[in-house]
Amino acid sequence: MERSTKQRAAIQDALTRLGRPLLPQELLTEAQKTVPNLSLATIYRNIKGLISDGVVDVVSLPGETDRYEMHKHHHHHFHCNSCHQVTDIDACPGDLASLMPSGYLLEAHELTLYGRCPDCASAGVRPQDKAGRST
Repeated sequence: MERSTKQRAAIQDALTRLGRPLLPQELLTEAQKTVPNLSLATIYRNIKGLISDGVVDVVSLPGETDRYEMHKHHHHHFHCNSCHQVTDIDACPGDLASLMPSGYLLEAHELTLYGRCPDCASAGVRPQDKAGRST
């Protein structure tokens, strides 16, 4: 376990305060509200320790930069195709083992739902392709 520092506390506070998976740059922007001279290298160094300590989890989505969130109960995520914000979904469809082919053993699962968040949907913001063009 690493020692507690003001940088580490600012990172944990930012993750807790926003309560959703954050990109490293989002985490930096939020943590700098408490520790203005914080660097991205410090974010990565502290996140590595927090992951090792079991305090922070990595949220990996295909084609996206890893995000980080405080360790929580089992849950899933929603990814906005327009603004790319990721939000927690505090529900699970349940027994996915019944979907497995005969003889296979399910050990874990992760689900991500894709669509538009309320802000993007109400503003009529269209999803973007990988090059940033509206579709």
